[in-house]
Amino acid sequence: MSLNWKEINFILEELDLEGAQIQSAVQSAYDVIILRFHKKGETKQILVSLSSGACRLHETFRAVPKSEKPLRFAQFLSSRIVNGWVTQIKQLGDNRIVKIVVKRSRIAVDSEDETVIFNLYIRLWSNAANFIVTDNQGIILDAMRRQPKRGEITGGHYVPENIKEENLPRSTQREEDYKQKPKREYEIRELSGEGSFNKKIEDFYTAQGGSLSLEALREQARRHCEGSMGRISASIEKLKEKEASFENAGRFKIYGDLILSHIADIKPNSKWFETTDLNGEKIRIELEDRVLPAAMAQKYYEQYRKAKNGLAEIQREIAESELELKEVTEKLDRLLNETNPLILAKLLKSGGAARPSSAQKKDKARPGLSFKRGDWLIIVGRDANENDELLRRHVKGNDLWLHARDYHGSYVFIKQRAGKSVPLDILLDAGNLAIFYSKGRNNGEGDLFYTHAKYLRRAKNGPKGLVIPTQEKNLHVKIEDKRLRELEKCKVL
Repeated sequence: MSLNWKEINFILEELDLEGAQIQSAVQSAYDVIILRFHKKGETKQILVSLSSGACRLHETFRAVPKSEKPLRFAQFLSSRIVNGWVTQIKQLGDNRIVKIVVKRSRIAVDSEDETVIFNLYIRLWSNAANFIVTDNQGIILDAMRRQPKRGEITGGHYVPENIKEENLPRSTQREEDYKQKPKREYEIRELSGEGSFNKKIEDFYTAQGGSLSLEALREQARRHCEGSMGRISASIEKLKEKEASFENAGRFKIYGDLILSHIADIKPNSKWFETTDLNGEKIRIELEDRVLPAAMAQKYYEQYRKAKNGLAEIQREIAESELELKEVTEKLDRLLNETNPLILAKLLKSGGAARPSSAQKKDKARPGLSFKRGDWLIIVGRDANENDELLRRHVKGNDLWLHARDYHGSYVFIKQRAGKSVPLDILLDAGNLAIFYSKGRNNGEGDLFYTHAKYLRRAKNGPKGLVIPTQEKNLHVKIEDKRLRELEKCKVL
């Protein structure tokens, strides 16, 4: 439930912000911004929420988290109105639109300093909320929500004092159907708790404020974490089933030994061979048509080798999954114990990472060599184990993969950046590394495959790390000593 116009007036009366200086603007989420005002030695943090069903403006007494990266509207406010002075703050009639007039001095180089006036309009309508900044002529400088259909974009015109009836939301239009209904009367709600009305309003919305209430955020945390916990637990169960089957891998070696020791007793084209093991117990070994006994023994030895190697891999995956399950459980506990809805909303947006995230820990434990060139990260796997580990856990589908053509060597990955194409210079960096860390290094040059990681397919029954690329392109690279020396300086330790 949003604030009504009488509550807005009461909140503004309590705040008494005329004559205050705006010290900062922090945007903790797309639809939440906090303005910090200072007046007569006292600082107040004013929260403006455009969240549907919980539009509001009031003082907040809780810590305000900063976003991971500065958001556009907060940067705009910081450049234009921060350090300005509030000359007027009022609600426009009963329209639930708060107007704040800010005066700020602008330093001019070649002339006298000038005073600039900004009009801040905070429209607290549930389905059409916005925060708009105009100049003194009503020209829009920026809006928290840019809405072209309403003309609420930079360069548009906004003067809410002259809003025409047809521009109002349908719920506020005075059509014939509405004329028959008595005008709704609003009152200031009687809220429980202690302190000012601003404090009571904050406590109310913390408990019941729609998508920004603690209960709604905690339910979101439960859904997210419990879903992950369920998937991880199911994965652990499957891995343990596989582990149990691998633990009996020793029987394959016994089958191979028994076949070779009784090779003369096995009849051609037999489907089964029965004998006794070292303990004198009967054992029945399956054979394959048209496969000679010696070759069948080698098949069983190969199954033994794969199962033995696979057991260690499965046990490692179980340990990692159990650690991940523990981390998600601890993360859920941290989220449920958080009492500040703004911080909780930020944690949920960032994956709940109050401590180093699982992804961050994996980055620290990333195998191979890493090189940071500007904003680009290049990763090199030095052997089959590192190549396989990088493919499984450290690269994503749009990361670029490079590998020397016709030579054994490293897998090289360029981590993708959102909305960016890999520059030629970075591609040549990765190409030099791919040739340098391959068997073709001594040639001084060579051809490369390169494609996105999502177009790599693991070779069935192939050795660890072996992949078959599709949609690959070719790149011929000559090793550049100068480039390699520069890359060595960019190595991430």
